[in-house]
Order: sequence, then structure tokens, then C-alpha cells
Amino acid sequence: MFGTDAMAIYTAIHVALSLIGILTGLVAVAGLLTRRWLPAWNATFLLTTALTSLTGYGFPFHQLLPSHIIGALSLVVLALAAFALYGRKLAGSWKRTYIFTAVLALYFNVFVLLVQAFLNVPALHALAPTQAEPPFSVAQIAVLLIFVVAVVVACSRASGWTADGHA
Repeated sequence: MFGTDAMAIYTAIHVALSLIGILTGLVAVAGLLTRRWLPAWNATFLLTTALTSLTGYGFPFHQLLPSHIIGALSLVVLALAAFALYGRKLAGSWKRTYIFTAVLALYFNVFVLLVQAFLNVPALHALAPTQAEPPFSVAQIAVLLIFVVAVVVACSRASGWTADGHA
């Protein structure tokens, strides 16, 4: 599909989108946790995370991989988050729907980042070369727990702010 140089550029774009999605997602979630609505951060997070998932399908593959499934799940979750935010303006239960789906989309991105870190960072790869070893499992469980706590706390603090930025 691509030459070597083009594939390197495509990969760099995909990684950059992923890192921007994670960074903006962390800021957006921090806003949710502190009851500060950050519309530009949320919009950038949703867009770059969707583009991350979409560009993931541009890499050559011969069979369905776990990354494709995560990408598809992420796109569904992001569509629901965007609908809750822009279609329903976070009215009623849509506020908690947005919180859950936005945090879940960020979790998917961080999950993939952790997988890639264990595959590509030599020190981590040495700890879990097949990703079936305890260090990998412990890291994934710790990340999952952090995101579960974030959803619970953000949902408990959700009353009082709206999608138009008023707290």
C-alpha cells in the first residue's frame, strides 16, 4: 500500500494523533474530575482519538487483530460520546453517558499505549516478552482500576456543569 518512507510518515502521524488524543483526553478527564468543563480539550480529544482509531486501519494486515477490535469498539464509544455531547448537549443522563464513554475511549487508547510500550520499550519488554507475564497483567489491571475510579468520581461530581461550559 505504501512505500517504506510513506509508511514511516503514516506511522508517525498515527502515533502523533494517538499521543495528542491521550494528552487531551487526560486534560479533559481532569476537567471532569474537578467539575471544570473544557470544551476545546474535549473536542480535540474526541477528534484525535477517532482519527487514531481510523488511521489504525490503514496499516497492512492479513487477518483481524485485537487492535482492530479495540479500534472498532473505540469508534462506537466515541460516536456515542459525540452524540451525548453535541446531539444531546449532556442533558439528563447524557452527561453520565458522555463521562463513561469519553473515559472508556481514553482507556482504550491508554490500553494500546501500554501494549505498545511492553512491545517496544526494552526494559518493559524484558519484564513481559510475551505479555502473558505478571508485570504486564499488573500494569493493565492498575490502569483499568484508575479509569474505573475516574468514571465513578467524575459521575459523582457531574451535577452542576453543562456542555456550554457553565459550572
